[in-house]
Amino acid sequence: MRKHIRIFFLVILILGALSLGMANAASPAIHVLEVDGIIVPVVADFIDQGITEAEDRRAAAIVIQLNTPGGLLAPTERIVDRILEARVPVVVYVDRWAGSAGTFITLASHIAAMAPGSRIGAATPVAMGEEMPEEVKRKITEDVAARVRSIAEMRGRDPEQAELTVREGKSFTDREALEANLIDLRADSLEDLISQLDGMTVTIRREEIILNTEGYVLDEIEMTLIQRFLHAISDPNIALILLSIGSLGLILELYSPGTIFPGVIGAISLLLAFYSLAVLDAYWAGVILILLAFALFATEVFVTSGGLLTAGGLGSLIFGSLILFGGRAPGIHIDWWLIAVVAVIIGAFFIFVVQAVVRTQRRKQPTGQEGLIGMVAVARTRLNPKGTVFVHGELWEARLDGGEANPGEEVTVTDVKGLKLRVTKK
Repeated sequence: MRKHIRIFFLVILILGALSLGMANAASPAIHVLEVDGIIVPVVADFIDQGITEAEDRRAAAIVIQLNTPGGLLAPTERIVDRILEARVPVVVYVDRWAGSAGTFITLASHIAAMAPGSRIGAATPVAMGEEMPEEVKRKITEDVAARVRSIAEMRGRDPEQAELTVREGKSFTDREALEANLIDLRADSLEDLISQLDGMTVTIRREEIILNTEGYVLDEIEMTLIQRFLHAISDPNIALILLSIGSLGLILELYSPGTIFPGVIGAISLLLAFYSLAVLDAYWAGVILILLAFALFATEVFVTSGGLLTAGGLGSLIFGSLILFGGRAPGIHIDWWLIAVVAVIIGAFFIFVVQAVVRTQRRKQPTGQEGLIGMVAVARTRLNPKGTVFVHGELWEARLDGGEANPGEEVTVTDVKGLKLRVTKK
């Protein structure tokens, strides 16, 4: 009887597990990727991996929750191409801002949505910088305008309105973007978006697919720890901080060899800074000016210039910071207040701290017999008050100021008279 009961409950458990698995299998999976920040290579890798995972799992759709001021052209092109080639419906949901590069990513999606209060546009290319010839600027603008028109036409959106974001740098609110046929819908939240997706039709590789999101299962895909770290340091402000810390650390290590800690921190910071600068396609003229600034600061430590080297270093630091990412891409710039803070901190450090140490070390040190004053001597004979003491590796005749001292007692040198010392008890 007990055996039959155990079998009964086992069957119930198996049936329950199977029914739960079938229910989960029947529920459509919606994958969500959150992209917040500048579009850099690690973001392109993250989106590529997310779309690939959604394709492998045959997800009902993948939602890219987007908030970006813009980014670099190369990773943006990678993302756009990956979305256009995707075998799963890609939905881009702009919850705050899709500036510049974000505009291309949004327009490339199968379904584009925006949250109330969000904006899209301002996609004029500025990677060429203001110093580029007008003919080159015109060619680049024409190419980018043709690209955005092509994407818009492919997704059935208004190519003329899309082109305005490039040629005139026009931006659209969520309502304006919907009226201009740049997006497909507005949604108050992610849940509202997914509910509106139910029943919508998208075309993937010439095949129409009707989205089914009823009873969906949400699967949020996050960046790995390494990806989050690389994305965090791929920031212009962080790059400047790392470059400053790295340069300062190496200067301190060179100034005081063997300290180790400043050198290690400085070397690591410089390596991370160079990664960030390379990823963000920084102007190397700006990098050289910043490094020159720290070279001038270091020289001030050893050469008395009346502050001219420090002033030159501050000017080089500020000017280098301003042009480090100037005109590279929308959203890639260093905040002016950070430049001011770094300049003040570095300038104050070298003016007050380092100079104080240098003045101390440059102070004339007593040498010869004068250097004996203040040293501790050991009585070799009884001092009463005269006798012999041993100090600085030599035997000296000494006179004790008051009292007596037995052999082996310590006394302090107070004065030197020719070849005789005056000492006192400690």
